[in-house]
Amino acid sequence: MIGVLRGEVVVRRADHVVLLCGGVGYRAAVSAQTLHHVPAAGEETMLHTHLIVRDDALTLYGFHSESERDLFLMLLSVQAVGPKVALAVLSGGPSRELIGAIAAGDAARFQAVPGIGKRTAERIIVELREKVVGVQGPASDGQLITARRGDGGPLGLARDGLLELGYAPGEVQELLRDAEGESAEELIAHALRAARAR
Repeated sequence: MIGVLRGEVVVRRADHVVLLCGGVGYRAAVSAQTLHHVPAAGEETMLHTHLIVRDDALTLYGFHSESERDLFLMLLSVQAVGPKVALAVLSGGPSRELIGAIAAGDAARFQAVPGIGKRTAERIIVELREKVVGVQGPASDGQLITARRGDGGPLGLARDGLLELGYAPGEVQELLRDAEGESAEELIAHALRAARAR
């Protein structure tokens, strides 16, 4: 499995890039978000990657961060979401925002993506909402963290999730003060709706 590529940017297109690594050019399909971070041809960059093997093709997908790659893999686990649709979802905003939309149950955010109808958007929310609590802070930009029920209680998990989404401790306390819900997911969703209403 090819996990990471580091090399010179040879080709930079709207839907893919080619990196020259050790004399070999690797073509990787990318989202608009990742492309935004890829420098001009001739400069060096690094991509986290995922290789999909099919009978008729080997397709490499490139990502600016591990969190984007992890979200891509989670989207692929949803019925009716293939690699092209998953990349289209990732093109719709930073991983942190998309994860927040899943936690908040914002199906409309995903319906706006070309190729995703109401049923698929709702399926993304239903199948991923309970799995996603947040991403690690911006400084580490690490992997997705999934909820562990009973680990610190729903309020503790909700607090951790909001902190990992980048909210300051004071903001988290304020957002959770009036939050309603029995699970961490419900508390986070309520807090994110309150944050957007400000």
